[in-house]
Amino acid sequence: MASTSSEATDPYCLREGESAALLRGHGWQRFVVLGDSVAEGSCEPTPGYSDQQWADRIATELDAARPGLAYLNLGRSGLRAHEVRATQLAPALAFGPDLALVVCGGNDAFRSRYDADNVDAELTAMIVALQQADADVITVGMFDVSYSPAVPEALRPGLRERMRLLSARTAKLAERLGTVHVHLTDHPLTADPTLYSTDGRHGSGRSDAIATAETLRRLHSHLAGSAS
Repeated sequence: MASTSSEATDPYCLREGESAALLRGHGWQRFVVLGDSVAEGSCEPTPGYSDQQWADRIATELDAARPGLAYLNLGRSGLRAHEVRATQLAPALAFGPDLALVVCGGNDAFRSRYDADNVDAELTAMIVALQQADADVITVGMFDVSYSPAVPEALRPGLRERMRLLSARTAKLAERLGTVHVHLTDHPLTADPTLYSTDGRHGSGRSDAIATAETLRRLHSHLAGSAS
């Protein structure tokens, strides 16, 4: 469903000059992204909003604030959490990151036999390994895609329960492990149909723009906390 707003006027997106202010003085030089299609970038274009995908936008803003950022996106569509760890953790560590974004588990939660304990274990293994390599880690509770108009009504209750369980458990992991956590699941617009693509699995350009704003604001809070 098309949005009637634009990124320039959307109250949930970045304002002019806000990114530079949020990231002023950041020290990150090597940014790696691990995950599934959300990490790789599968948002559906939205008129009036940037077509640049979420993780790429974060890298662009980091580089604008401190030129020379090295960026590696390992995200691949369709992967479950154990596949992300098995195929992406080693190259991510070899890259030598000081900032990492880990976003996966959604493909697990789409399945009725979602194993929350297993996803927790896979996320924990990746987060801890990256932290031990001296990287700050960003984790995410994604928008609740069960609100997508493309999701059949009969499937929504079960999908909503699993997606919210994934989000809640990821938030607990984030608190325990000390990640920079971006919680989008309870965003004021999470039930807005303009946030979702027509495939019923991914977001729109508007959702990526909002996710970028929320991620940069959380990074700013982390920087402020580290400086105090």
